[in-house]
Amino acid sequence: MLHGWGMNSAVWDGCPDCWDGFAQHRIDLPGHGHSPFPPALDNLWRWADACLEAAPERAVWLGWSLGGLVALAAALRAPKRVAGLILLTATPRFVRATDWTPAMEESTLDQFHAGLTQDPKGTLERFLALQVRGSEAARDTLRTLKQELAQRPEPDPDALSLGLDLLRDEDLRGQLPDIKCPALWLFGSHDALVPQGVAERVELLMPGARTHIVQRAAHAPHLSHPGETASLIRSFVDACVEPDA
Repeated sequence: MLHGWGMNSAVWDGCPDCWDGFAQHRIDLPGHGHSPFPPALDNLWRWADACLEAAPERAVWLGWSLGGLVALAAALRAPKRVAGLILLTATPRFVRATDWTPAMEESTLDQFHAGLTQDPKGTLERFLALQVRGSEAARDTLRTLKQELAQRPEPDPDALSLGLDLLRDEDLRGQLPDIKCPALWLFGSHDALVPQGVAERVELLMPGARTHIVQRAAHAPHLSHPGETASLIRSFVDACVEPDA
């Protein structure tokens, strides 16, 4: 289970218990939570390697947002170790391009980059607010996120900066067909960071992948719509592996 940018593994505490019979492995991304951030971890593939080192030999990988990008890289890096992929409001390319319109403007990430230097805490607060914008449960979801993040150390500023670079620069669209394991992509209909239009693009780029849009959810459907999200995840995991396997 891989969290998103600026988050930590405590974000999964607010999820309903849909994991009976399965072991959870909650991994902090490099420089987030309790995870160290050595200088060598300077690109997406090394972040994926670090997560693979912390993960069991074979598992279903769940990645939220930036964590989804890392999970995709892990599946490409070590396909035999990934039994399935759950991409939670994730995308193979986060910024807009002429051939990829369902994405955020690059200027949005540039603003966060500038804010990190001037006001790191305030920048994280604005990012949290953006993640819940549009959700029917925005206020409660934001409160939950803040409570959970406070349980771990603040992220390393250098890791935050590199994470924004990954969100801006990485593009795994061309490699999606190389991923052969079962995949479930979950989107929020009101997501301001990863528009729901990514779903139809993924269906073209990754034949066989399942997609689902959680209505009236923003960027954190596992917190704003926990029951529906948990049910979708549970049925997918059941189809990938047997309990207690």
